[in-house]
Amino acid sequence: MKRILSGVQPSGRPHLGNYLGAIRQHIEMQKDFEAFLFIADLHALTTVRDAEKMRAQTYDLAVTYLALGLDPKKTVFFKQSDVSEHAELCWIFDCITKMPYLERAHAWKDAVDKGNKEASVGLFNYPVLQAADILLYQPDLVPVGQDQKQHIEMSRDIAQNFNNIFGETFKIPEPFIKENVAIVPGTDGQKMSKSYGNTIEIFADDATLKKQVMSIVTDSTPLEEPKDPATCNVVKIYKLLATKEETKALEDKYKKGGFGYGDSKKLLLSKVLEYFHDARAEYQKIYPKKDYVYGILEEGAKKAKKVAEKTLTEAKKRIGYL
Repeated sequence: MKRILSGVQPSGRPHLGNYLGAIRQHIEMQKDFEAFLFIADLHALTTVRDAEKMRAQTYDLAVTYLALGLDPKKTVFFKQSDVSEHAELCWIFDCITKMPYLERAHAWKDAVDKGNKEASVGLFNYPVLQAADILLYQPDLVPVGQDQKQHIEMSRDIAQNFNNIFGETFKIPEPFIKENVAIVPGTDGQKMSKSYGNTIEIFADDATLKKQVMSIVTDSTPLEEPKDPATCNVVKIYKLLATKEETKALEDKYKKGGFGYGDSKKLLLSKVLEYFHDARAEYQKIYPKKDYVYGILEEGAKKAKKVAEKTLTEAKKRIGYL
């Protein structure tokens, strides 16, 4: 059975974009692959500078995955910071990776172009830690979005560089990018992102969820006039959750006229609540069970550490540390 690995940052409450772009895929793939999934709290330190927020967001992300269907018997689910081998292998890779190479990373270039004075060494070194995250577990495939493709290519380069210097040690993983994963528009029409404040949160309370959906930006076409469903953010989000028949019915109402954006937003809200009904109930059920949730993460870390230790020991032998 092929092995997959992926990581998710605990950088805020999970939203529709997270679910459709990554979480759903991770949960589907655990059926057919040996799966490793980690909460990337080491990476999150580049932006999260509050201990309580880090703990809360890490816990919330763990509960989210469990509520949406992650099976800890099928997926090794753990916190990155619980496996010290990630940081140790990162240092080894740092010593064979040149700075001009890292300066080509999109995330770093974007931070520099925007004049981000808070851009840290951690952000600069992000691709090297990500390479360690991946290569420790010798995966065959790494499920990612299109925007992460470069970082996987950098992980492959770092693995090849180590192998060329010290001998064959790391498997060269392949990125797994689902072509049909659409970019989920946020409430303002940009890509849905916590950094833009334009998200629709899967597990928000009813009032907050309604407020988020009703805030979706639309044009000023009057209720009675026909509207173009192809340009409407409400329809773009609705079709990602609805059936083809449901989507066509909504598009027909737009083209006919006499159907307002307020009506379509209410329809979208109903669809979100319907689609995540069972998961939202499960989330409320699991959230208070802290011993259960932390127990799963601790058990996952033990399993992950066994694999990580084996890989790191081999790397140390190649280097001459052992």
